[in-house]
Amino acid sequence: MDRYYRKRLIPLALPAAILFILVILLPFATGVIYSFCGWRGTYFAGGEHFWEAFVGFDNYISVFKSSKFRSAFGYTIAFTIVAVISLNVVSLLMALLSTALHRGSGAYRTIYFLPNLLGGLALGYIWQFIFEIVYSQLIFGENGLIRIPFFCNMLQDRWKAMFALVILVTWQMAGYMMLIYTTGLNNIPKDLSEAAAIDGAGVWQRFKNITVPMLMPSFTIVFFLTLSKCFMLLDPNVALTDGNFNTRLLATQILRTTKDTNPPDYGLAQAQAVVFFILIAVVSLTQVAVTKKKEVEL
Repeated sequence: MDRYYRKRLIPLALPAAILFILVILLPFATGVIYSFCGWRGTYFAGGEHFWEAFVGFDNYISVFKSSKFRSAFGYTIAFTIVAVISLNVVSLLMALLSTALHRGSGAYRTIYFLPNLLGGLALGYIWQFIFEIVYSQLIFGENGLIRIPFFCNMLQDRWKAMFALVILVTWQMAGYMMLIYTTGLNNIPKDLSEAAAIDGAGVWQRFKNITVPMLMPSFTIVFFLTLSKCFMLLDPNVALTDGNFNTRLLATQILRTTKDTNPPDYGLAQAQAVVFFILIAVVSLTQVAVTKKKEVEL
């Protein structure tokens, strides 16, 4: 079988390579080129071709001068930090609970994984109804069951909307991350924990000194997925607030740049997208490098 694949490696890999070049590599390279041009979507400002509309680093300078971009950048960083912490804590607790169950663990995991199957826009509109109607009027409003002002009109305040988005993302993604943690927990030899318990180690000591170090490969994967997904979040942000009340994440800021400019400045939006890509790449690769160093050989 190995000899078969070695002989036919190029024919088997060629369709995927062609698809990658046409769908990802060429559009990405075109976008980088257009980020240095006065591109207006359907024409180039200054000429018929992109080299006649070359503006150098003007688009990138405008990106960092833009107060909207800086605001979206700070908001995205704050949201990502809170969301990553929430996702990892909740999903790890769910994984610990599922591994402790002797009956019904499969059904438990399936139920908590199901929200991950919902689309971003549909999920956003469902939670918009929950925050605006269920929370604000039925449960936490003036005539609700429990009077908690923080949970009322969450989508009409910059920071309350961020926590609303964190609730949505945690509800959607925690089940998927739980499966990764569950796999990691099942790969930890039980003999280590049993030996530590015999030596007098408590539950917290076994968790801190055995479970966490042995779970580092799972931490690497989950941190990478949650960081990248939270940075790139778009659909739920659009569905919940559409960027109103100064709640734009970076992806939404890039999407709305063409509406903020007249005529629509697609070159500026593309420059923001390139900066966005570099930011995600640097943060994700740094996180993987740091967590990889802490992994323990089983």
